[in-house]
Amino acid sequence: MRHTAMDLGPTGLWSVELRTADPAAITDAAAELDELGWGTLWIPGLGGGDILGDSERLLRATRTVTVAVGVASIWRHHATDVAAGHARLRDVYGRRHLFGLGVSDAAAAHNAGHPYRPVADMAAYLDRLDHAPDPLPAAERVMAALGPRMTELAGHRTTGVHPFMVTPEYSAMARAQLGDGPLIAPYQAVVLERDPGKARAAARSFLGAFVRMGHYARSLLRQGFAAEDLAAGGSDRLIDSIVAWGDVEAVGARVDAHHQAGADHVSLHVIGAGSGMPLRQWRELAPLAAQARPVPGNAVQEGLPTAS
Repeated sequence: MRHTAMDLGPTGLWSVELRTADPAAITDAAAELDELGWGTLWIPGLGGGDILGDSERLLRATRTVTVAVGVASIWRHHATDVAAGHARLRDVYGRRHLFGLGVSDAAAAHNAGHPYRPVADMAAYLDRLDHAPDPLPAAERVMAALGPRMTELAGHRTTGVHPFMVTPEYSAMARAQLGDGPLIAPYQAVVLERDPGKARAAARSFLGAFVRMGHYARSLLRQGFAAEDLAAGGSDRLIDSIVAWGDVEAVGARVDAHHQAGADHVSLHVIGAGSGMPLRQWRELAPLAAQARPVPGNAVQEGLPTAS
């Protein structure tokens, strides 16, 4: 890691289920994932709710793992409450909680009664975190930045970026922009399925709705995809570039590609596994938990589908 206040490890797991499943099942799963050596467990912000309480459930169940929020909308959580809650978790569990922030979209801002000025809105929220009675330190917060201006803000005001639906080429661009200091920790969707048709169908069933959303669509276009790649849930080229599908070796190759491009940490989200906790898939992926960050070489691993 670079200047983050905690060790995220080279890979982690991103999971909706670790926030929404039965609390007892979450506790048991988190304890097992900690024993398996995963560096970080990421949970999404979803529509708000008690994100700090859900983080604490994971912290209480584990000994060494970092718990990260990936990410909470600034429109659904008051900065003073976030800072105070984070400070309490740090006091009880040590520096094992990374709070992720996102500016969402124009609809979220309008629903909160505000005009949408994403960079200014995020900067103002960070100001409130800085000036709270219990400030949330920059080294213990991360941003879901995608565009260059938001990425620049993240590099100056947080530990770095946790981008969604990006390729290793994006990790390389972010590293070139941010330099050697800030954290780059991309989200990486994973389908453990060798059949191309089944794997792509599973990927589209989860990511198709996001591909059509304005801010994500603009990000994908900046990454080199064409408008036709965004139709019908995403072209094969797009899906193959933003989703790691196949066996564990194929997923490991994508993790390596992000690392070689400059990423410090990769959070793996198992999709297409059906309902319930994907424990079998997490166990199958466990060898990647300690996969060492390779010595930087080519920005993208040879043979990986690219967006260009």
